[in-house]
Parts: sequence; structure tokens; C-alpha cells
Amino acid sequence: MLTASDDGLRARLSKLDELFRRGATEGERAAAGAAMGRLRDRIGSGQTEPDVELKLSLLDTWSVHLFVAVCRKHGVRPYRYPRQRRTTIMVRVSRSFFDQIVWAEFSGLQAELLLYFEETVDHLIRTAMHSDGDDSELELAQLPRT
Repeated sequence: MLTASDDGLRARLSKLDELFRRGATEGERAAAGAAMGRLRDRIGSGQTEPDVELKLSLLDTWSVHLFVAVCRKHGVRPYRYPRQRRTTIMVRVSRSFFDQIVWAEFSGLQAELLLYFEETVDHLIRTAMHSDGDDSELELAQLPRT
């Protein structure tokens, strides 16, 4: 449907993923590799902070899909208890690993996803409805007096 926008999103997501996986220069890549090595050594040696159960309530199913993908990419197993909403995700992970790796990457990707949705909706409103959708000049309704 919107192949140009899709290509743009894929390019942005790919670039953002590259920033998290490795730096732009050899020095940044080496530093990131060393930091990941230290983290793996800490995890392997048992000197890690204890895992905590975190409950996240996300806004929509797109955010859930993205968050689950980021968790699985980093070896974190997301789950849900019976009768929890589809937008509620549970994870058991060390807090610092979650904050520094998983949440940082999810937040960046989520910002890109929201920007993509906003651009797509604006494009559809302009082309399909021949309007700008500007809500700045809406009339204020008068509340009935009782």
C-alpha cells in the first residue's frame, strides 16, 4: 500500500537497531563489545543482581508486538498470567539489564513506530479525505447550564 513509507520505516528501524547493536566507529564497536562482554561475565559468574518480576501495561497491540520482539531478541522471556489483558506483559529479569538494554531499545523503536503511524495517518487523511485534519480551530461547545 504505502511502500515508500514502509521502506522508510524499515530503514529507520534498521539504523536504530544498528545503533544498539554496534557503534558507528571501530572504537564504539569495541567499547560496546567490551561492555557486553563484561555483562556476560557478570551474568556467568553469578554476581548479578537478582531477577525481579516486572509488569508492563502497554498502550496498544503494536507496542506489545514490538516489546515482545525486543525481549526475545535479548533472551528475556515475556509471559502473561491467566486473565491478564493482552496489553499486559510480564518479564522476569534483572532491573539494570532491563533498564539499560531492553527498555532503552524498546523506547527508541517505539518512538520510531509512533512517528511512522503519525506520518501514515496524516498521509491518508490528506490523500483520501482531502483534508489536513487540523484540530486547532475547533469550536468550543457550550456546556448546558443547570
